[in-house]
Amino acid sequence: MVNNRNAGILCHISSLSGKYGIGNLGKEAYRFAKLLAKSGVTYWQILPLVQTGFGDSPYQSVFCHSGNPYFIDLEALCRQKLLTKEELKAAQHEPGKVDYGALYAERYETLRKAYSRFFFDSPAFRAFVKSGIFEDYALFMTAKTVYGGSFTDWEDKIKFRDPEALEQLRTDYHEEYLFWEFLQYEFQLQWTELKKYCNGLGIRIIGDIPLYVAADSADVWAHPELFQLDKDLRVKKVAGVPPDYFSETGQLWGNPVFDWEAHERESFRWWKERLHRALTTYDVIRIDHFRGIDRYYEVDAGAKTAQFGEWKKGPGEQLFAGLQGRENIIAEDLGIIDEGVRILLRKTGFPGMKVLLFAFDGDPENTFLPHNIEQNCVCYTGTHDNNTVVGYCKSLSSEEFILLRSRIATEFDRIGCGIRLEHTPEKIARTFIEMALFSSANLAVISIQDILGYDAGARMNLPGQSGGNWTFRLEKVPSGKAFHFLKRKIKKYKR
Repeated sequence: MVNNRNAGILCHISSLSGKYGIGNLGKEAYRFAKLLAKSGVTYWQILPLVQTGFGDSPYQSVFCHSGNPYFIDLEALCRQKLLTKEELKAAQHEPGKVDYGALYAERYETLRKAYSRFFFDSPAFRAFVKSGIFEDYALFMTAKTVYGGSFTDWEDKIKFRDPEALEQLRTDYHEEYLFWEFLQYEFQLQWTELKKYCNGLGIRIIGDIPLYVAADSADVWAHPELFQLDKDLRVKKVAGVPPDYFSETGQLWGNPVFDWEAHERESFRWWKERLHRALTTYDVIRIDHFRGIDRYYEVDAGAKTAQFGEWKKGPGEQLFAGLQGRENIIAEDLGIIDEGVRILLRKTGFPGMKVLLFAFDGDPENTFLPHNIEQNCVCYTGTHDNNTVVGYCKSLSSEEFILLRSRIATEFDRIGCGIRLEHTPEKIARTFIEMALFSSANLAVISIQDILGYDAGARMNLPGQSGGNWTFRLEKVPSGKAFHFLKRKIKKYKR
């Protein structure tokens, strides 16, 4: 992926500033990319771009290849004469965190107005629809509109995808079907332009692939044979992880686990197509929960916690056999890691992840400590699942904070780095940023919250908490002054 020293920023599209309630692919994204380039940043890491479902998580999507309609730039639609200036003004929201309930109630109504003025007989759109990439998605969302609820509750002919019934659905609700194709068409056009602009600035985009898909999704509906379902297409086993440093009772994600034997029988065609599309959509991809490819944890559907699950063997390296572009894959190898995962990492050659917030437990053999970090990895201050550095420091007692600083000072003695150890939680994020940039890792990625020194109120996700996540937003595109420290340290450590 990276064969020299580079620096990146972690900031999801939803977290960008703007007038319309959530970050989008419009001018703020272009300004943000320009700021990164001016600061010496060459990688922009985002979370999954997918259309979110229940819980608003980008790791629970209605279709794994979809783009989130909330990210469509409404101002671009206005320039195309698909929205009026009055409609654009009506879509504005007060600055602040993302309000998904308000977006769901309002945004699709606005997008339907744009669709009503769209010339969907254009050759480009006709070719897009004919490609069939979003056929399952558009049919799924059309059926959602008609029948509501989960697909497992639909009438049998639609639930079990009777070809004649599906064709009748498409015919009877053709405009609805084309509305969902229209959303993906506009998203893809805008994303392609933004990525092209970023690449022109020398910035590569790191995208994210969740290992699992949502239970109520076009993926499961269209390919039930690839998941562990009963005869009524209801989930039998769900994914999660046992108790770990994020949760005392484990994490129960609720995603259906794969029937890996069925995938192997079709030579992993579905998975390889998914990886291929992701490597086309992004420059680099991070595979979330990579350890589940070696062994995965499954829990009975209906369980209240993830405490009493079972580890099962995953597909291993054969999932990537013959894959073009595998040099552009990052493995999220966090959590409960055993020798099997380490062997799989070595076989694939994928860089893993090192998170500095996990480093200072007093164990000199801790693999996240800077002196133990190797070149073929990505070093983070923290991820979207972590507290911010400032938030973490403020969560400590005064005695714990003193101990943290002592352990950092001990590490500085080991590595002889000359980094300044800050004295307050409000400033210690700078120490972590500098450690990441100093490290041997080929790529160091800093969260936007840590760059700006934000506390726990800016946290993106709290694993195990069902509500209130994914809402963080910037008030405005940061100034060059806010990135001055980062720019200086990128230059100092030759990234």
